[in-house]
Amino acid sequence: MDSAPLNAAFDPITPNVGRMYDYYLGGKDNYASDREAAERVIGVFPRTRELAVANRRFLRRAVEYAAAEAGIGQFLDIGSGLPTQENVHEVAQRVLPAARVAYVDLEPIVLSHGQALLATDEQTIMVAGDLRRPEKIVADPVLREHLDFDRPMAVLLVFVLHFIRDEEDPRGIVRALMDAVVPGSVLVLSHAEADRRLMPGTSVYDRASSPAVLRSREEIEAFFDGLELVEPGVTRLGSWRPDSPLYRGDDDLPAFCGVAHRR
Repeated sequence: MDSAPLNAAFDPITPNVGRMYDYYLGGKDNYASDREAAERVIGVFPRTRELAVANRRFLRRAVEYAAAEAGIGQFLDIGSGLPTQENVHEVAQRVLPAARVAYVDLEPIVLSHGQALLATDEQTIMVAGDLRRPEKIVADPVLREHLDFDRPMAVLLVFVLHFIRDEEDPRGIVRALMDAVVPGSVLVLSHAEADRRLMPGTSVYDRASSPAVLRSREEIEAFFDGLELVEPGVTRLGSWRPDSPLYRGDDDLPAFCGVAHRR
């Protein structure tokens, strides 16, 4: 598949994976086509909403780790989706008030709404970018003016790589992004698992803006090759440094996650 252009046209008819995710999280920035497709996925896997919420909880804990324990004050969130609640900039700035965040997304509605919502926050920006073109993301002049690539940053690829086909070289994308940041930076990554409960739902995404490519634990672990994993390593969503025993219930959900340092 050819990479989508950065000025991808707004299309309310084709289900969009970002807007479907917004629907799973209870958001309002979605359309009938997104809701209908999302409900078909929920019909296949009734815990889809739980999976989306568990992923957001992991994201919050990982950002808190990066800011509080690793002392990182810069965050590059690629495929971020719409800013809603408990987003990266909110979590990071609670720990480090001076933290700077750049959100990158391709979906026009995400860009327009996100830029409007963040218009008064000088420490947070949202720019257009296609994960399949990592070299263009890291070369973006607006992004480079906002983030200092000579200092460590956190690169966030949260529930986005399963929308990249194998032939689009997802491992190469991760390597390119981590090669662009300095030692001391961290990778935050989560990914849906190739689980029999999810597999039937992938056909819905075949008719959406991106396919869903589910991967095994071993394939997900391979994204961290060459990096130093933070304990407890690659785990289920609920097992990555849970701050509540209630989150252990997330361990029955088909996804893996991890955080790793570039040394």
